[in-house]
Amino acid sequence: MCGIAGFVDFTQSSSQNDLEIITDCIAHRGPNAAGYYFDGTIGLGHRRLSILDLSAAANQPMYAANERYVIIFNGEVYNFQEIAPELGVKLKTTSDTEVILEGFVKWGPDFVHRLNGMFAFAIYDKQEQQFF
Repeated sequence: MCGIAGFVDFTQSSSQNDLEIITDCIAHRGPNAAGYYFDGTIGLGHRRLSILDLSAAANQPMYAANERYVIIFNGEVYNFQEIAPELGVKLKTTSDTEVILEGFVKWGPDFVHRLNGMFAFAIYDKQEQQFF
């Protein structure tokens, strides 16, 4: 399984380096890749254990096609291949992460009830500065 880490720092006293340090603490959970999103207030980190889509396109944090949303995800969604054709967007990966993210964009937070699996994720709306 992968590993996710993150923080919200309204004082903006944290740094990209801080995010990398906390994400590196879970390096044993994902030896294949590391990724970070940091905007001064929000820090999202991901350590990847490549299983479904082995390409770099499936690395995280992952951005929605509209670039408004960013996700970190750990787990597995068993029915993502059934949901993917309903999205109406050209997917760049064969990963469940992208299906979760684009499903959220299309159907909103209630989309989570369509997912069958075991997972944890955080989606950040950069425009509204809100987490789901």
